[in-house]
Amino acid sequence: MNRKQLFEQIKRKRSYLCVGLDTDIEKIPKHLLKQDDPVFEFNKQIIDATREFCVAYKPNIAFYESLGARGWESLKKTLEYIPKECFTIADAKRGDIGNTSSLYARAFFRQMNFDAITVAPYMGEDSIKPFLAFDGKWVILLAHTSNPGSADFQLLQTREGKFLYEEVIFASQLWASPDQMMYVVGATHEEKIHSIRMLAPDHFFLVPGVGAQGGDLKAVSKFGMNAQCGLLVNSSRAIIYASTKEDFAEAAGREAWKTQKDMDQYLSEYL
Repeated sequence: MNRKQLFEQIKRKRSYLCVGLDTDIEKIPKHLLKQDDPVFEFNKQIIDATREFCVAYKPNIAFYESLGARGWESLKKTLEYIPKECFTIADAKRGDIGNTSSLYARAFFRQMNFDAITVAPYMGEDSIKPFLAFDGKWVILLAHTSNPGSADFQLLQTREGKFLYEEVIFASQLWASPDQMMYVVGATHEEKIHSIRMLAPDHFFLVPGVGAQGGDLKAVSKFGMNAQCGLLVNSSRAIIYASTKEDFAEAAGREAWKTQKDMDQYLSEYL
């Protein structure tokens, strides 16, 4: 999916919501455990309930890897079930030297046909370039993440007084255009979103941390939106675990609908 197609979907659905499919076999409603593939059945019902309110889905790969071969099968079926108009993100946070990165890229882009993958930039340009060799696919580079430990390294200052995450953003813009690269920018650092937008005015941001982690959607929208929206705001637990009972899908749909209504308002205000 290219940038124009993504923006057209945002305008059509009046939403920039990404639903995180962090599907934990130990947290899904117990009645689903009777199914042959309870993880896929959970995802299927979540997708049915939220598809009209979101523009993207983001499976966190760890939840599927942890189940071995059957987890990969659940992931494959989930990807095939996601509506074709929705953007798909492999939240894999890969990052390694060239040959290994090439194989990771082949796995997620060619074998599984994700639109995008999250990648860690610590090993530098040659660990990122192989992911950029696939036409129509996106790299989502970790920039300033929402976890408490992000300050351990991301806020270290260089001799020029810049934060390390700023150096990552500066350098990586030489590797790919805004048509192929996004940045992960945590919603819990809302005071930094405006300054990061100044560093990368044209790029999309994948913004985790809204919902269960307490990020403020209004602030993220006000400070992060650009002329093509430029935001994919992810919500995982607040939507998919809105209920742990048999009404889990209906509850997820209601939460997604509420978020979409707020996004509709912010698109009108800030775009």
